[in-house]
Amino acid sequence: MTTKPKAKKFRIRKSSPLAGAAQVAATAANAAAKPAPETGAPARPAFPSADAVRKTATAPAALNPDIAGHSQLSAESDMAAIRKEGLTGRQLRMARRLAQKHEIAVTSDFDAVRQLRKRGIDPFERATMLELVVPDAARPAATSDKSAAPVQGGRVQLPQTVAKAQVPSTEVSKPPRHAGERIAQINEIQRDIARRRRRRLALLGARLSVFVLLPTLIAGWYFYAVATPMYATKTEFVIQQAEAQAGGGLGGLFSGTGFATSQDSIAVQSYLTSRDAMLRLDEDAGFKTHFSQDHIDPIQRLPKGASMERTYDLYQDVVEIGYDPTEGIVKMEVIAADPEVSAEYSRRLIDYAEERVDNLTQRLRGDQMNDARASFDEAEAKMLAAQDRVLTLQEQLGVLDPAAESGSVMGQITTFETQLREKQLERETILSNRRPNQARLNGVEGEIRRLQAVVDDLRSQMTNGTGDAASLARISAQLRIAETDLETRTALMQQALQQLETARLEANRQTRYLSLGVTPVVPDAPAYPRSFENTLLAFLVFAGLYLLLSLTASILREQVSG
Repeated sequence: MTTKPKAKKFRIRKSSPLAGAAQVAATAANAAAKPAPETGAPARPAFPSADAVRKTATAPAALNPDIAGHSQLSAESDMAAIRKEGLTGRQLRMARRLAQKHEIAVTSDFDAVRQLRKRGIDPFERATMLELVVPDAARPAATSDKSAAPVQGGRVQLPQTVAKAQVPSTEVSKPPRHAGERIAQINEIQRDIARRRRRRLALLGARLSVFVLLPTLIAGWYFYAVATPMYATKTEFVIQQAEAQAGGGLGGLFSGTGFATSQDSIAVQSYLTSRDAMLRLDEDAGFKTHFSQDHIDPIQRLPKGASMERTYDLYQDVVEIGYDPTEGIVKMEVIAADPEVSAEYSRRLIDYAEERVDNLTQRLRGDQMNDARASFDEAEAKMLAAQDRVLTLQEQLGVLDPAAESGSVMGQITTFETQLREKQLERETILSNRRPNQARLNGVEGEIRRLQAVVDDLRSQMTNGTGDAASLARISAQLRIAETDLETRTALMQQALQQLETARLEANRQTRYLSLGVTPVVPDAPAYPRSFENTLLAFLVFAGLYLLLSLTASILREQVSG
């Protein structure tokens, strides 16, 4: 708030010397204001000369020192008013030069303006300005009579009329005659200040009562007398996964910690606070019906036929779920008007969360197992086909083992060739006689021919075959290819089987488990409303709003008044 400017006020008594001097100056001014008969022109009011004013003002000041203080204060107030006129520097310099021409002692440019106007000289009139360039010979005639007002062109030089400045009122109360009356006035002022202070305090108390205390009392009455008691069931659970195999890298660094299942925990938290969970809870346990009962207070009661959005807003208020990422614990609090219902809601939500946890990795685990099983089935089918081909070749060619068959034939060929060489040596021995035995020679040669035929037949079986039968080399090559294919398919089937087992282990490792740290227990005492805490909070809220509004109103009032 703003206060009016205060200034000292003085009153000149009628019996003081200054009053007499002022009366003399006024009489002289009235006499000078009479019309001059010789010129016939109306005379303007003339001000007393500077010497007369100085004499009348100096004599009382010598007698009473208070008058000198009054004169100084009046000069300062006059110069303050002159400063407010907004004079330019050129005008102030001209006023100082004009004061020097009239031989007036001044202390500043504003004092020069004040003293010139006090002598009836307007320092800014054009005729006055021209006096600055008057020759020195004409100056004594113009300034010889200092007691009379300076005249230029037949009219008196008067101060220029300026706009009236906004100054405090000059009306003053009657001065006290003695000390008792002064004390009485001071006491009256103090009582007036006290009355204003009490009135302001009363207004402040009324505003606080209306805007702060009354709403706080209404809120406290609601929390203590009207609000329906609510029961809260608290539950804590953590989502875990199977232990992974030991390994290096960042995967093994975070395994077994809350960071490994943070995404699953956040997903479960989002699901439990979603509309899907609210609809399932309404279908399974009658969430909307429970909070629409008549014994619940109107503020917490769900109206009949409420929309899904209204029901979901209430669901978010009564089901609070928080997740601690450092420990990986999900904390859930379920509020209901009945303790048994609160515990039932908590158990059902835990079942929904466990089902959701199982479904988080079910698709991934199913895809991994399906791919691994399909690869194994394909490798197994190709391995069986290769084995059937080997068996078919063995049945068609009549060869169980081509390597054994080839080894047997080669053994026979080696045996017969050995016998053939022996017979050939025996024939050479017979022929080395002078008279060889022809019959014996013929028998040895016959055996040589038979052995050679057997060896050729065995070799032809090894290379070209006989009749429709294939050769042992072709049979051995076909069987060797079939057996190699069978070995390859067998190795692929073993690898697919290993991948299937790995996928099964990985699927088991990716399985999530919901472990309960705090099981839901039926509460025996209501947890809400917290009457004292809520009432105190309401008081702080209303007090803060009142403070903000009052500050805003004060700022706006200050801006408008300024």
